[in-house]
Amino acid sequence: MSDVFKDKPQRREKRTGKVPSEGSHGVRGKDTRTKDSISTVSCIDELGHHDDNARMAVTMENTYQMGPYKRFPVPAITDILKDVLTSYLQEEKYEAEWSQKMTKTICEVIRARVKDLMIPRYKTVVLVHIGQLSGQSMQISSRCLWDSSNDTFASYSFKNSSLFGVATVYAVYFE
Repeated sequence: MSDVFKDKPQRREKRTGKVPSEGSHGVRGKDTRTKDSISTVSCIDELGHHDDNARMAVTMENTYQMGPYKRFPVPAITDILKDVLTSYLQEEKYEAEWSQKMTKTICEVIRARVKDLMIPRYKTVVLVHIGQLSGQSMQISSRCLWDSSNDTFASYSFKNSSLFGVATVYAVYFE
């Protein structure tokens, strides 16, 4: 097809004023005309639902590995939990707003330090609870599908005069 025929729709859009901008990022304009006025209605496409940007599927070969070569080091993880909780909570007083932000921060620090150990084929889940010490009791429980031969966890609890902190790392073997 020649370039003359390819440019024909673009020339028609320029004449009618329906030229899409280059930086519109999925924004389409619909031209609604009346006798005396011109108005434009815009809508944004939902990103990520286009078939033209489909990802190629990565094919991996089977390893036939049914168990881990290296076990998850629970004592090393417990040392990480103890170090992080002690360093972040040692001198702090309990405040509700502060504890919400601090739990996220501590989770990210623990996750990064566990990830630095580069233990293959384990997925980790990090949970941190911070609460006020005021004579109450608290029970924390969890349930999950568990393979007792390969999956494991590490937990550490910290207490000062104002607050307590409990951190748990679950290590689930991924085949």
